[in-house]
Order: sequence, then structure tokens, then C-alpha cells
Amino acid sequence: MSDQLTHLDAQGNAVMVDVGDKPNSERVAIAEGYVVMEQNTLQLIREGHLKKGDVLTVAKIAGIMGAKQTATLIPLCHPIPLTKIQLDLSLDEVRCAVHIVATVRTLGKTGVEMEALTAVTVAALTIYDMAKAVDRAMRISEVRLLEKRGGVHGDYVARVV
Repeated sequence: MSDQLTHLDAQGNAVMVDVGDKPNSERVAIAEGYVVMEQNTLQLIREGHLKKGDVLTVAKIAGIMGAKQTATLIPLCHPIPLTKIQLDLSLDEVRCAVHIVATVRTLGKTGVEMEALTAVTVAALTIYDMAKAVDRAMRISEVRLLEKRGGVHGDYVARVV
């Protein structure tokens, strides 16, 4: 792995990386995160009793929309034609949290790590927004890349923590 920052030129100016000469390849990224909350909040989400509606379905759709908007949100990201965006949200009773996992795929010249991370983050923010009336102490935590496949830098799998 290179120890140079790819989004800076020789003078230290911000640049968008030129991926034009790179071959298309299948690229996959998987990211995760948690929204930690009070037990009562988790119960309200489980039972569908929050006034704003079905939190998990809305958060899933928001995460998909977020992944599709990554290049608009992150200044130096390339707009990428995504072939798959999957969000899995589950209730983690032990951690008292909603666990979010996003899988993003493309057939292209650059990776989709930022899209997967954005999907998780937007889904988490949506959960916070929908439940904040009953629990302002919620925490969005441990958003991270779990896995990346494809591209010239090879595969990456996060260590278990």
C-alpha cells in the first residue's frame, strides 16, 4: 500500500484522482455501524410505535439514497454507476442498538468504500432523526469499512475488534 495521499498533487493542492486509465473491474465494499440507544427506544422501534413511522424501512431507503449521492456529498469522490446497494438493519438486543450493514457493488474504475460508508452513516442519521423525540442520547458509533474487494490495491478485510 502506498504511503502517499492520493488526493493531493505535488504542491499539496487537493485534486480528484484521474482513474481514466484504470481497467473496469468488479468492486465491492461492506461497511457497518451502530446506533446505540436506550432500551425503551429499541423496544419502540421493534414494535413500530414511533410516531414518525417504520424506522428500519425508512432508514434502509435513506441509506440507499445516501450511497447514490456520495459524489455530491464528498467533494473528491467520483460519481460511480452502482450495480447494487444493500442495507441490512438488525436489532442488537445485547448492545441495545440498531446494527447497520451496507454492501455496495460496481463494475468500474474506482472503489465503492465511500458509498458503503455513506450508506451506513445516512441510515444511522435517519434512525437518530426518527427517534430523537424519545432519546436524544443516542450515539452513532463504530462506523467502519469491514471489507473491500477489487481494484489495484487488492482486497481488505477488517480485523475483528
